[in-house]
Amino acid sequence: MPPTAALALAAAVLGLAIGSFLNVVIWRVPRGGSVTGPPSECPACGARIRPRDNVPVVSWLLLRARCRDCAAPISARYPLVEAGTAALFAAAAALVGPSWALPAVLYLAAVAVALALIDVDVHRLPDVIVLPSYPVLAVLLALAAWNPGGTSDWGALLRAGVAGVALLTFYLAAALAYPAGMGLGDVKLAGVLGLVLGWFGWDALVVGGFAAFLLGGVYAAVLVVLGRAGRGSGIPFGPWMLAGAFVGIAVGDPVGAWYVGLLG
Repeated sequence: MPPTAALALAAAVLGLAIGSFLNVVIWRVPRGGSVTGPPSECPACGARIRPRDNVPVVSWLLLRARCRDCAAPISARYPLVEAGTAALFAAAAALVGPSWALPAVLYLAAVAVALALIDVDVHRLPDVIVLPSYPVLAVLLALAAWNPGGTSDWGALLRAGVAGVALLTFYLAAALAYPAGMGLGDVKLAGVLGLVLGWFGWDALVVGGFAAFLLGGVYAAVLVVLGRAGRGSGIPFGPWMLAGAFVGIAVGDPVGAWYVGLLG
């Protein structure tokens, strides 16, 4: 098996386990619960989830989407979160490769899954997830800049810091100019995304920042056309910020080069 494929497979397996934990985060954090205890339980009957019933995706299939104790239906969201996290981890590993930057991107992927679904559910980006991401990513990106065993790139870490401040400032200005269209949660998340995008380069930052508004605008327009939203409807923007960030990481460099070529 090629090394990149092996890395992607390992990342996918890790993603399944992380996705199972993210289901707990998505359910408990908006309700003010702890993610470390008590053990998972059925929301219908309160029965503790047995270890054999807590295997990502497989247990849901074997249980036929029903609680073993009370036969209450188990939402398809649970295996979808687990499988989706695995797919996102595998894609990140294939894109970044065996690099010290990979832990930072995998961390961002895990946070993205949790924040996107929480924002969809309750239109909120909890500080308890967003704010700790600043020091965590600062440490992981510092490790990537140090690059043990290779050539250090402290300039990339400096660029990440400047980009984080720049994107946060841009979102803050937008929130102050139009408070109804931008929340402070979006502003705080912008700094986190700016850190990672800036580490990958200025093209990644610009493309990722623009992609968020493009994707969010297209989604809002589709909802309006379908009659499912009006001009004043509140639409969570966090998922599109996160999706745009991954677009910037994936295609920021080629898109930036293409645009410069057009200007030239």
